[in-house]
Amino acid sequence: MQPRDQSPAELLSALTGMIASGGVQLVDLTRTLSPDDPTIVMPPEFGQSWPVRIERISRYDAGGPAWYWNNLSFGEHTGTHFDAPAHWITGRDLACNTVDTMPLPPMVAPVSVIDCTKACAQDADYLLTREAILAWEEEHGQIARDEWVLMRSGWGDKTGAAYANLKSDGAHTPGPDAGAIRLLVEERGILGFGTETIGTDWGQAAHLNPPYPAHSILHGHGRYGLQCLTGLEALPPRGAVLIAAPLKVLAGSGSPLRVLALVPAAV
Repeated sequence: MQPRDQSPAELLSALTGMIASGGVQLVDLTRTLSPDDPTIVMPPEFGQSWPVRIERISRYDAGGPAWYWNNLSFGEHTGTHFDAPAHWITGRDLACNTVDTMPLPPMVAPVSVIDCTKACAQDADYLLTREAILAWEEEHGQIARDEWVLMRSGWGDKTGAAYANLKSDGAHTPGPDAGAIRLLVEERGILGFGTETIGTDWGQAAHLNPPYPAHSILHGHGRYGLQCLTGLEALPPRGAVLIAAPLKVLAGSGSPLRVLALVPAAV
């Protein structure tokens, strides 16, 4: 029987069988959420995100002799996290713009990965441009509507000060320019954009037009963001499927989450 003739139940059964047999691999793209996780630092006149705090309630002791659990506190945009449209002013008036109201299909979608690691190793301020994306498409095919696009920079392997890469004038990390995001959102109709860095925008994106174009353009069009990803080297340029389901926080602008990819084992 050809796959196109299979019922939905048969297709799901085939998928779970391939995962069990290793024909489809599950890849974890998530950084471990811990107190060591870097948090975006805003200018001092603005409000600041809480860092990750893990407070033990009990661990088989006087606080609870047979159980272990913790209290957790963190900002919505901490660690590997999801940005909903409501996160940015351009998306504030859209329908279903928070993590508790957004539709479910975007949480499971195809993904394309643009490898910029060589350029980013040479220049921490590398800007992904429209021209670079078009060149990638010449080799790998045109990016499809309603899929995730991830920018692989090599930042997923960094920790501590090297990860944030803060200087006296702010962060120096790679990211897209406005032309790249306009191409992806307005011409390709992508679902969302993700990075290995601490935000979806270039470190110096306050100086771009518009400022912070990934946030401004993505969320103004009802699209989503992922950041602080890791392990992107395990994904092919095309052909993987991303699973990104944020916590269902009431009126939440985003949340930490576990990001997984389904990758064909032959790739």
